[in-house]
Amino acid sequence: MSIIELSEQEQLRRGSLAQLRELGINPYPAEKYDVTASAGEIAAEFDANPDKFASVSIAGRIMSRRIMGSASFFELQDHSGRIQVYIKRDDVCPEGDPTLYNTVFKKLLDIGDFVGVEGFAFRTQTGELSVHCKRFTVLSKSIRPLPIVKEKDGKMFDALTDPEVRYRQRYVDLVVNPQVRDVFVKRAKIIATMREYFNSKGCLEVETPILQPIPGGASARPFITHHNALDIDFYMRIATELYLKRLIVGGFNGVYEFGKNFRNEGMDRTHNPEFTCMEIYIAYKDYKWMMEFTEQMLEKIALEVNGTTDVEIDGKMVSFKAPFRRLTMTDAIREKTGYDITGQSEEQLREACTRLNVEIDDTMGKGKLIDAIFGTYCESDLVQPTFICDYPIEMSPLCKRHRDNEELTERFELFVAGKELCNAYSELNDPIDQLERFQEQMRLS
Repeated sequence: MSIIELSEQEQLRRGSLAQLRELGINPYPAEKYDVTASAGEIAAEFDANPDKFASVSIAGRIMSRRIMGSASFFELQDHSGRIQVYIKRDDVCPEGDPTLYNTVFKKLLDIGDFVGVEGFAFRTQTGELSVHCKRFTVLSKSIRPLPIVKEKDGKMFDALTDPEVRYRQRYVDLVVNPQVRDVFVKRAKIIATMREYFNSKGCLEVETPILQPIPGGASARPFITHHNALDIDFYMRIATELYLKRLIVGGFNGVYEFGKNFRNEGMDRTHNPEFTCMEIYIAYKDYKWMMEFTEQMLEKIALEVNGTTDVEIDGKMVSFKAPFRRLTMTDAIREKTGYDITGQSEEQLREACTRLNVEIDDTMGKGKLIDAIFGTYCESDLVQPTFICDYPIEMSPLCKRHRDNEELTERFELFVAGKELCNAYSELNDPIDQLERFQEQMRLS
């Protein structure tokens, strides 16, 4: 049996845990604890209606303490934020036994412990909103210490910034960096708003298979698993596309899915082997309609989540007010490099890449060469929402040909703050053309 080595802090906390039990205090009570208010609710509503918080019960973690004589302060953090708590010995020890205050609160509780506080909200002489504690309850003793993040005059000191700790122990990140919770809250609001928008347009949310006999809908290496009952290999899906299209074929007018995709490839901060992707398919529409659909959706999301269409991203103000700019792939490259890709052969594009100092290799065909020029010179400058459209057919072999120029396709990608946000196109529904392009793609692979 392996022996767990405990840090000095963990040993001390386990000692405090034992002393709590010796005092007859259960550090992990089974009974529910009734919470009547949150830190955020008190902060938002106290000044307008102080009587509402004349009697409150809140719960959360102890995040900092200022221990004094017979009265002290500590900061309590719940799901909505932090609030100061004022605790006085004579209030929590009304029968004259100071043990609960002098021993339990001052010596046996630590930062990170969960407690319940009953009392009333008030403002201190310095104007800080606080809860005057009349009774406190130990709800859960923490035996592992939290990283200590200090805040003064609105500035954070000793913040938890190590990406290995933050991403591998997200729960710790959420506790000590409460602003991270806003990302989760906003993500939930974004998805809820998208669902509401899609449903209002008559689209149906569906679920499609994750285990698939043939991985398709994108080009990526799949994860492989084995189905024992059938004795065959299955693949974790790399896209939801093919099954959603089958539903359109089956007669649905519009379907969408928020689905998990899995790609057994490299990893970086913007690529994860497991990720969530939303795909939507609507019958009888084209890419021009989808651009309008998309910009209206994003404008709605910005208003619902932030209350404004102007959003700060990486220190730059981005406006999600529709309509967004439309720019062809050809014009985007010409605008940034002065080079016109129209009608250029693979050899001419390769020479241009060399001249423009674009990194390429011998395996790249016309489509990838054009994409390399665009990625090097254009993407990072697309800060405001911009639809890049009308891609050369070499870059989009499975999209419908452009109605006015057969060398192009009816495809767009939306870029915001230098990153691709979505990709869409008029679906190729000519089965003969589709088959020929599949065969050509296989020949080139």
